[in-house]
Amino acid sequence: MNDFYANAGKKVSIEVAGATYSRHAIKTHFITPGESYIALVRQYVSPLYQEGDILSLSEKIVALCQGRIIDMKEIKIGWWARFLSRFVHMTPAGESVGNPYKMQIAIRLAGLPRILLAAAVAALTRPLGIRGMFYRIAGHGIAGIDGFCADAFDWYLTKGVLVPDKPDEVCDEIKAQLGVHCMVVDANDLDVEILGHSAGIAHARPMLKALIRDNPAGQGGEQTPLILIRQVSPTERPNTFL
Repeated sequence: MNDFYANAGKKVSIEVAGATYSRHAIKTHFITPGESYIALVRQYVSPLYQEGDILSLSEKIVALCQGRIIDMKEIKIGWWARFLSRFVHMTPAGESVGNPYKMQIAIRLAGLPRILLAAAVAALTRPLGIRGMFYRIAGHGIAGIDGFCADAFDWYLTKGVLVPDKPDEVCDEIKAQLGVHCMVVDANDLDVEILGHSAGIAHARPMLKALIRDNPAGQGGEQTPLILIRQVSPTERPNTFL
């Protein structure tokens, strides 16, 4: 592959630990629940993959393939969800549990007592400049709940997407069947979290995070949930299309 593609506002190349890496944003069809992540990687990545490459998969498409979807019609918003969601700090990355539907899912996943504790601690620590305590205490993948918002695709207006189940095992399965080293990431333009990666991958998690710290997959309707990462020398840098 000679041509690497970058989404608008993103860059193909990134410098990490004194080396240059190129990231290819792979455009896919609109992925729907129940598809196979093995089939997706085989179709879109295997023809391009070279030994030493790393594939970054959006946590959303893995969750879709696993069927970890909740329809809005399945959720009855209670008083606590409506009340607590009013006090959630909003960020440019989205409303998260500031959305009553997401707060109700959080209560379902973690239980009301734990959510109340998380909310109380967050209220006490936020004035001190300490952020994120709600999600640390609540746990249960609540920070990664997606959907129920005016996404680039209307389909997500009535659907909630949970975090993937056993992301390390997902990556190991892809490696075993297709020979592709990969990681599952929860990324937006504010932060990146590595949820899992295949065993024996070349880098530790801090390095993997640095490779996609600028969220090359984008946060809108780019439809590029697969990012192929390749280390290159300065004379071998591929062409870039912005």
